[in-house]
Amino acid sequence: MTYQHILVAVDLTDECDPVIGSAQRLAEAVGARFSLIHVVEPMAMAFGGDVPMDLSTLQKQQYDQAGERLNAFAARYPTLDVKDCHLTYGQPRQEIHRLAAEQKCDLIVVGSHGRHGLALLLGSTANDMLHGAPCDVLAVKIASKKTS
Repeated sequence: MTYQHILVAVDLTDECDPVIGSAQRLAEAVGARFSLIHVVEPMAMAFGGDVPMDLSTLQKQQYDQAGERLNAFAARYPTLDVKDCHLTYGQPRQEIHRLAAEQKCDLIVVGSHGRHGLALLLGSTANDMLHGAPCDVLAVKIASKKTS
């Protein structure tokens, strides 16, 4: 299969560099365009949705910082056009699927820690991408950091 548009879901940690690199090499090999997406989750979700305070200022700071990090990642990849860097707010699976369909992407690339056991095989976000994805999904193994 030849891909035309590859969407790379990133968490903006250094672990996503190999994932982006793999997607970029694949895109170059098949002549595809590639894009990045990072989804900022609502802070209320982290607290079970029942937070007795206004988190809007903190949420805005988190979103702005994510935008700065996304731009820094994009700068590492000269073939990546800034218009192909997407920062959105919401639930990761839904937002990634929405953008993939909207942009007519035919492959979503995510990082996977490759933990043992079927439930942990891909990790929660990578596993989520499989369910209801509008296109193929490729999980790129992220090397585990060894501690001495």
